[in-house]
Amino acid sequence: MEPQNVTNPVTEFVLLGFNYSLKIQQFLFMVFFIVYLMTCLGNITILTTVITDYHLHIPMYFFLANLAFTDITESSVNTPILLSGLLSQHKTVPFKECIFHMFVFHFIGGAHIFLLAVMAADRYVAVHKPLQYLTIMNREVCLGLVTGSWAGGFIHSATQIALLLPLPYCGPNTLDNFHCDVPQVLKVACIDTYQTELLMVSNGGLLLIVIFVLLLISYTVILVKIRRQVTGGTHKALSTCIAQIMAISITFIPGIFIYARPFKTFELDKVASIFFTVLVPVLNPMVYTLRNTEMKKAIRRLVSRVLFSGERE
Repeated sequence: MEPQNVTNPVTEFVLLGFNYSLKIQQFLFMVFFIVYLMTCLGNITILTTVITDYHLHIPMYFFLANLAFTDITESSVNTPILLSGLLSQHKTVPFKECIFHMFVFHFIGGAHIFLLAVMAADRYVAVHKPLQYLTIMNREVCLGLVTGSWAGGFIHSATQIALLLPLPYCGPNTLDNFHCDVPQVLKVACIDTYQTELLMVSNGGLLLIVIFVLLLISYTVILVKIRRQVTGGTHKALSTCIAQIMAISITFIPGIFIYARPFKTFELDKVASIFFTVLVPVLNPMVYTLRNTEMKKAIRRLVSRVLFSGERE
């Protein structure tokens, strides 16, 4: 499909994807397909375990289950497009479908970011107010925080799309990425978009920076508190906390790189996109839950129930 002439309004976009040899793209297809299967398997296991095991019906695991849901949906929004692009030279996407994809992607991504902030607040309360933890983080508060996270994601995404839709688009209609995203689409606009870019950076990049800094401060305070406690589980708690800091860094740094600057094209943009849309969802289960002793026990109980129920049948 040839790029449309600059004098014509854009009705579809051409995703350039990756310009590697056929063998390399086939290899990448297998790698990302396996990663996607692992993402789905890990996060569905977490969701099922939390829902079915009453031992895990506490705030921390409620938030983890919601995070697992965002990991599955976010990966399912982008990975199939990535895999499809690796099997074809160029992939065309209708204009309306591209806009819808961006809305869903930023809606889920925004909710994911706010959930990470909620989880940090939950851990802060658990460490600093252990006796009042269940009273403070009661059912209504937990539901309100999760609802607020999804509402925040919706507002963030709706704002992005509201800034994009009024612009005239006249090409060339090529997007140098494997999926539709705001920086590439904005470059197709026929007018000067500098002010719009600044608004986008304020709504996206600045938000990421602020939440990332707050998370680092929160986890630093938690680390200091844990180090002062002389207990047998201190080393393990420190290890878990450091692993979570690494996980949020992998999530936020690529996003800040893409969205916290005026939208210029860099070769690393695609790599950064892969990190927080494909790789982070498969890492989160390992960092946040599968390292957790109680979660591993619950998964073993789930597997035992499934196996024994099969034997009885």
